[in-house]
Amino acid sequence: MIELHDDVYIDGRWRPSKSERRSPIFNPATGEIWANVPDGNTEDIDNAVAAARRAFPGWAATPAEERAGMLRLLADQIDARSDALSNCITTENGTPISETRSAPGYGAAHLREVASLAHLLTEEDKRSNPLSSGSSLVRRHPLGVAGLITPWNFPLGLIIVKLGPALLAGCTVVLKPAPETPMAARMLMEAIEATGFPPGVVNMVTGSAEAGSALVEHPRVDKISFTGSTDVGRMIGASCGRLLRPATLELGGKSPAIVLDDVDTSVLAANILKVSMRNTGQTCKACTRLLLPAHRHDELLELVAEVVSSAPLGDPFDPATFFGPLVSERQRQRVLGYMEIGAAEGAKAVVGGGLPAGLQRGFYVEPTVFRDVTPGMRIAQEEIFGPVLAVIPYSDVDEAVAIANDSPFGLAATVFGADIDRARNVADRLDTGNVGINHYGSNAAAPFSGHKASGLGTEFGPEGLSQYLTYTSIHFPN
Repeated sequence: MIELHDDVYIDGRWRPSKSERRSPIFNPATGEIWANVPDGNTEDIDNAVAAARRAFPGWAATPAEERAGMLRLLADQIDARSDALSNCITTENGTPISETRSAPGYGAAHLREVASLAHLLTEEDKRSNPLSSGSSLVRRHPLGVAGLITPWNFPLGLIIVKLGPALLAGCTVVLKPAPETPMAARMLMEAIEATGFPPGVVNMVTGSAEAGSALVEHPRVDKISFTGSTDVGRMIGASCGRLLRPATLELGGKSPAIVLDDVDTSVLAANILKVSMRNTGQTCKACTRLLLPAHRHDELLELVAEVVSSAPLGDPFDPATFFGPLVSERQRQRVLGYMEIGAAEGAKAVVGGGLPAGLQRGFYVEPTVFRDVTPGMRIAQEEIFGPVLAVIPYSDVDEAVAIANDSPFGLAATVFGADIDRARNVADRLDTGNVGINHYGSNAAAPFSGHKASGLGTEFGPEGLSQYLTYTSIHFPN
């Protein structure tokens, strides 16, 4: 039975959408429609922004520790819905249940970590003036109404990493989740409602292009935070620049994994899937360029190919599955197109390269490893967002660093090596916002940001909180 929903969440309650359009939600494992939600319009966004604007003075005036307490209560509500949320995510975007089982707990933990930063908003910040006898008192204020636009690949976690700091800062929020994956966001609104946030503090409109554009361009929105493709991010950034509106843009990547010649092969084998092909390759941080030392190339390629070909592909609700379906037929065609491009460019698929046998239903592709890749090939330069790994040989560490940095992107990287100091020295030379040493690196307390075409601004930690604040300095003569 198809779940039918005609409402959006505005001003603390579910209300009928003003749009007559509806968006079908597909189960990527079967290709069948399982839900239907409003494709919100400009009027829905207007109503949501108006509610957020009305709620802003009261929420901004609420003591920071009370706002932090609400985040902790929301974390409890998410924990209580853990099974339902993980099942929902797997159903709406095909992420294997082995991954989504940890998503609610990660989101709840992230909210608690954000709540622990409340003291940064209350501690007096008085600074002496080095050029005179005076001093200054620095005040932090919430920016206002924040528009949050989130993607489909991690439809709960990537909302929470924006929602938590925005709310702690004292901003009110209008959320627009990806049109492919609105159902986990709807469940999150139920948790918001149960937590008891004041009406209008958090609002959500499901929808696609019209709703997103209306939110970005709305004259009463004070901040935009977007995660998604670089192309869309450029358009949002252009709009925010014209409007002189702060924006955080977490965009695409084509990240490298550099394998040093002293690598512990057991560490490489244990971590390469998560580093390069997490969530069936639909991860912005995925290190999909694998750089191998030329004198160990064939040996290490054979190891990686064996690991990838042995990872189970199939039903995302099977706990053993590592590779599930892609999110949509459109995404599958994109990935298949890049496989054809790679072959045409002269790369050779040593694993995969097309459609898997025995999976006629759903949006599946074969996990693929290409060898004979050169750094200038499109499969080595463009973000594919699927389970496609491009293997590139290098002669020495200087060349490896040069290849790694020869990219329009700079979101993430991994360095594999037994000598941690040597690996860290290589990491220091990479033009990227995040580097893992021998693993998939991330830390909710440390800044997450992209260089170059991978984005603007920062998420996570105190730096992420600062993205929702504006500052006033009060100057005293002595």
